[in-house]
Amino acid sequence: MSGATTLLLIRHGETAWNAEHRIQGQLDVPLSPHGIWQARRLADRLARERIDAVVASDLARAYLTAVPVAEVFGLEPRPDARLRERRFGIFEGQTLEEVAARWPDEFARWRERDPAWTIPEGESGQDLIERVMDALHDVALAHPSGTVAVIAHGGTLDVAYRAARALAWDAPRQHLMGNANINRIAALAAPLRLEIVEWGDAAHLEQAHT
Repeated sequence: MSGATTLLLIRHGETAWNAEHRIQGQLDVPLSPHGIWQARRLADRLARERIDAVVASDLARAYLTAVPVAEVFGLEPRPDARLRERRFGIFEGQTLEEVAARWPDEFARWRERDPAWTIPEGESGQDLIERVMDALHDVALAHPSGTVAVIAHGGTLDVAYRAARALAWDAPRQHLMGNANINRIAALAAPLRLEIVEWGDAAHLEQAHT
Protein backbone atom coordinates (compact mmCIF):
# COMPACT_ATOMS: atom_id res chain seq x y z
CA MET A 1 0.00 0.00 0.00
CA SER A 2 1.58 3.26 -1.15
CA GLY A 3 2.22 5.69 1.70
CA ALA A 4 1.36 3.09 4.32
CA THR A 5 2.72 2.99 7.83
CA THR A 6 4.75 -0.13 8.62
CA LEU A 7 3.63 -1.62 11.92
CA LEU A 8 5.99 -4.09 13.53
CA LEU A 9 3.48 -5.85 15.75
CA ILE A 10 5.25 -7.78 18.50
CA ARG A 11 3.95 -9.84 21.37
CA HIS A 12 5.84 -9.27 24.62
CA GLY A 13 8.61 -11.58 25.78
CA GLU A 14 7.78 -14.70 27.71
CA THR A 15 6.53 -14.63 31.30
CA ALA A 16 6.45 -17.44 33.84
CA TRP A 17 2.68 -17.59 33.38
CA ASN A 18 3.09 -18.05 29.63
CA ALA A 19 5.20 -21.11 30.37
CA GLU A 20 2.48 -22.37 32.75
CA HIS A 21 -0.31 -21.65 30.21
CA ARG A 22 -1.96 -19.40 32.79
CA ILE A 23 -4.34 -16.62 31.72
CA GLN A 24 -2.76 -13.25 32.41
CA GLY A 25 -5.25 -10.78 30.99
CA GLN A 26 -4.58 -7.41 32.57
CA LEU A 27 -2.73 -8.74 35.62
CA ASP A 28 0.72 -7.17 35.59
CA VAL A 29 2.97 -10.20 35.29
CA PRO A 30 6.70 -9.45 34.74
CA LEU A 31 8.99 -10.96 32.12
CA SER A 32 10.76 -14.19 33.00
CA PRO A 33 14.56 -14.41 32.58
CA HIS A 34 13.89 -16.02 29.19
CA GLY A 35 11.56 -13.18 28.29
CA ILE A 36 14.24 -10.63 29.16
CA TRP A 37 16.64 -12.50 26.87
CA GLN A 38 14.04 -12.47 24.11
CA ALA A 39 13.58 -8.70 24.48
CA ARG A 40 17.32 -8.15 24.11
CA ARG A 41 17.52 -10.38 21.06
CA LEU A 42 14.56 -8.53 19.57
CA ALA A 43 16.30 -5.18 20.11
CA ASP A 44 19.47 -6.45 18.45
CA ARG A 45 17.46 -7.65 15.45
CA LEU A 46 15.46 -4.44 15.07
CA ALA A 47 18.61 -2.33 15.21
CA ARG A 48 18.84 -3.06 11.45
CA GLU A 49 15.52 -1.28 10.87
CA ARG A 50 14.62 2.39 10.68
CA ILE A 51 12.09 2.83 13.46
CA ASP A 52 10.39 6.17 14.01
CA ALA A 53 8.48 5.39 17.19
CA VAL A 54 7.90 2.65 19.75
CA VAL A 55 4.40 2.26 21.20
CA ALA A 56 3.61 -0.30 23.89
CA SER A 57 0.88 -1.58 26.12
CA ASP A 58 1.40 -0.10 29.56
CA LEU A 59 1.43 -3.55 31.19
CA ALA A 60 4.94 -4.38 32.41
CA ARG A 61 5.52 -7.44 30.25
CA ALA A 62 4.95 -5.41 27.08
CA TYR A 63 6.53 -2.15 28.21
CA LEU A 64 9.70 -3.89 29.44
CA THR A 65 9.96 -5.70 26.10
CA ALA A 66 9.73 -2.30 24.38
CA VAL A 67 12.41 -0.56 26.47
CA PRO A 68 15.53 -2.20 24.91
CA VAL A 69 14.04 -1.74 21.43
CA ALA A 70 13.45 1.97 22.05
CA GLU A 71 16.92 2.45 23.54
CA VAL A 72 18.55 1.31 20.29
CA PHE A 73 16.99 4.33 18.56
CA GLY A 74 17.29 6.83 21.40
CA LEU A 75 13.54 6.74 21.93
CA GLU A 76 11.18 6.31 24.86
CA PRO A 77 8.35 3.80 24.50
CA ARG A 78 4.97 5.54 24.41
CA PRO A 79 2.51 3.66 26.64
CA ASP A 80 -1.03 3.14 25.37
CA ALA A 81 -3.50 1.28 27.60
CA ARG A 82 -5.70 0.54 24.57
CA LEU A 83 -3.08 -2.03 23.51
CA ARG A 84 -3.53 -4.10 26.67
CA GLU A 85 -4.53 -7.73 26.60
CA ARG A 86 -8.24 -8.47 26.94
CA ARG A 87 -9.53 -8.10 30.48
CA PHE A 88 -10.35 -11.69 31.36
CA GLY A 89 -12.08 -10.95 34.69
CA ILE A 90 -12.71 -14.07 36.76
CA PHE A 91 -10.49 -16.14 34.45
CA GLU A 92 -7.32 -14.19 35.21
CA GLY A 93 -4.66 -16.16 37.05
CA GLN A 94 -6.22 -19.51 36.08
CA THR A 95 -5.17 -22.21 33.62
CA LEU A 96 -7.67 -23.33 30.98
CA GLU A 97 -8.23 -26.53 32.94
CA GLU A 98 -8.99 -24.55 36.10
CA VAL A 99 -11.41 -22.25 34.28
CA ALA A 100 -13.24 -25.22 32.75
CA ALA A 101 -13.54 -26.88 36.16
CA ARG A 102 -14.59 -23.81 38.17
CA TRP A 103 -16.83 -22.04 35.65
CA PRO A 104 -17.99 -24.62 33.07
CA ASP A 105 -20.88 -22.51 31.76
CA GLU A 106 -18.77 -19.38 31.38
CA PHE A 107 -15.96 -21.43 29.84
CA ALA A 108 -18.35 -22.80 27.23
CA ARG A 109 -19.63 -19.31 26.40
CA TRP A 110 -16.06 -18.04 26.01
CA ARG A 111 -15.15 -20.90 23.67
CA GLU A 112 -18.10 -20.01 21.44
CA ARG A 113 -16.21 -16.76 20.64
CA ASP A 114 -19.30 -14.58 20.53
CA PRO A 115 -17.80 -11.06 20.35
CA ALA A 116 -20.77 -9.61 22.23
CA TRP A 117 -20.33 -11.88 25.26
CA THR A 118 -18.67 -10.25 28.26
CA ILE A 119 -16.51 -12.31 30.59
CA PRO A 120 -17.74 -11.80 34.16
CA GLU A 121 -15.76 -8.90 35.65
CA GLY A 122 -13.97 -8.61 32.30
CA GLU A 123 -14.72 -7.32 28.82
CA SER A 124 -16.22 -8.58 25.58
CA GLY A 125 -14.38 -9.46 22.41
CA GLN A 126 -15.99 -6.43 20.79
CA ASP A 127 -14.59 -4.16 23.53
CA LEU A 128 -11.11 -5.50 22.77
CA ILE A 129 -11.52 -5.15 19.01
CA GLU A 130 -12.68 -1.55 19.22
CA ARG A 131 -9.94 -0.27 21.49
CA VAL A 132 -7.15 -2.09 19.66
CA MET A 133 -8.31 -0.86 16.26
CA ASP A 134 -8.61 2.69 17.63
CA ALA A 135 -5.04 2.52 18.91
CA LEU A 136 -3.63 1.17 15.63
CA HIS A 137 -5.59 3.79 13.67
CA ASP A 138 -4.02 6.56 15.73
CA VAL A 139 -0.51 5.12 15.30
CA ALA A 140 -0.93 4.90 11.52
CA LEU A 141 -2.39 8.40 11.36
CA ALA A 142 0.51 9.86 13.38
CA HIS A 143 3.27 8.17 11.35
CA PRO A 144 2.33 8.10 7.65
CA SER A 145 4.99 6.24 5.62
CA GLY A 146 6.92 5.63 8.87
CA THR A 147 7.80 2.49 10.79
CA VAL A 148 6.48 1.95 14.29
CA ALA A 149 7.23 -0.93 16.66
CA VAL A 150 4.03 -1.81 18.53
CA ILE A 151 4.69 -4.07 21.52
CA ALA A 152 1.57 -5.65 22.93
CA HIS A 153 -0.15 -9.00 23.60
CA GLY A 154 -1.53 -12.07 21.92
CA GLY A 155 -5.08 -10.75 21.98
CA THR A 156 -3.97 -7.46 20.45
CA LEU A 157 -2.19 -9.25 17.62
CA ASP A 158 -5.16 -11.55 17.08
CA VAL A 159 -7.40 -8.53 16.50
CA ALA A 160 -4.96 -7.06 13.94
CA TYR A 161 -4.50 -10.37 12.10
CA ARG A 162 -8.24 -10.99 11.83
CA ALA A 163 -8.84 -7.44 10.60
CA ALA A 164 -6.13 -7.78 7.94
CA ARG A 165 -7.47 -11.15 6.77
CA ALA A 166 -11.14 -10.18 7.15
CA LEU A 167 -11.65 -13.14 9.49
CA ALA A 168 -14.66 -13.26 11.78
CA TRP A 169 -14.04 -13.29 15.52
CA ASP A 170 -15.27 -16.88 15.72
CA ALA A 171 -13.29 -18.13 12.71
CA PRO A 172 -10.65 -20.78 13.49
CA ARG A 173 -7.26 -19.30 14.34
CA GLN A 174 -4.88 -19.60 11.38
CA HIS A 175 -1.91 -17.91 12.97
CA LEU A 176 0.64 -18.26 15.73
CA MET A 177 1.54 -15.37 18.03
CA GLY A 178 4.92 -16.30 19.45
CA ASN A 179 6.58 -14.26 22.16
CA ALA A 180 8.91 -11.60 20.70
CA ASN A 181 8.21 -12.64 17.10
CA ILE A 182 8.11 -9.85 14.49
CA ASN A 183 4.87 -9.44 12.54
CA ARG A 184 5.02 -6.84 9.78
CA ILE A 185 1.81 -5.11 8.71
CA ALA A 186 1.14 -2.24 6.30
CA ALA A 187 -1.47 0.19 7.65
CA LEU A 188 -3.40 3.08 6.17
CA ALA A 189 -5.61 5.24 8.36
CA ALA A 190 -8.93 7.04 7.90
CA PRO A 191 -10.41 4.45 7.72
CA LEU A 192 -7.89 1.95 9.04
CA ARG A 193 -6.84 -0.72 6.54
CA LEU A 194 -4.34 -3.45 7.39
CA GLU A 195 -2.36 -5.76 5.12
CA ILE A 196 -0.04 -8.50 6.36
CA VAL A 197 3.43 -8.31 4.84
CA GLU A 198 5.13 -10.95 7.00
CA TRP A 199 4.01 -12.92 10.04
CA GLY A 200 5.91 -14.85 12.70
CA ASP A 201 9.53 -13.91 12.03
CA ALA A 202 11.47 -15.56 14.85
CA ALA A 203 14.93 -15.87 13.26
CA HIS A 204 16.46 -13.74 16.02
CA LEU A 205 15.33 -16.26 18.64
CA GLU A 206 16.84 -19.35 17.06
CA GLN A 207 20.01 -19.16 19.16
CA ALA A 208 19.48 -21.10 22.38
CA HIS A 209 19.10 -19.12 25.60
CA THR A 210 21.89 -20.05 27.97
